[in-house]
Amino acid sequence: MANLKSGLVLNEGENLVMELEAELWASSSNFIAKIIGTIIRFINLILGNKRQGFVVITDKRVVEIVQFKALWVFNVGRNVKFLLPSSVKEVGYLKEGTLCGCFCQSYNLYYDAFTQRTQVLLSDIDSDEEAQKVVEAFYKAISAAQ
Repeated sequence: MANLKSGLVLNEGENLVMELEAELWASSSNFIAKIIGTIIRFINLILGNKRQGFVVITDKRVVEIVQFKALWVFNVGRNVKFLLPSSVKEVGYLKEGTLCGCFCQSYNLYYDAFTQRTQVLLSDIDSDEEAQKVVEAFYKAISAAQ
């Protein structure tokens, strides 16, 4: 059984496709929102509040996990959501220039559901082909569950 950073326990016969760590402080990909998110994250770091999120994609399901800690070590909450395939309207990726301008690109996986929009920074992705593989894996996981 795989040891996941998110703490999710895989079901019998279930295989991990990928585990993505989510950026939860910025509310959107807008530059100003990212700056505000960085400031809020820094203030919470000083206060000892931590919010860590994951999107876990397996061959049978997609799971969102958010963990909350206070004073750096105390677990104060954990939200686990199983994504229903019928609720996902759209899945894709965004490619945009970062602070360096057009020389440095960032890739974000996003999916729209009926109740929310989730966006996850793909930190280890350097090309459109790699981002496309993540989107295809996500799509296969939700379509296999239907």
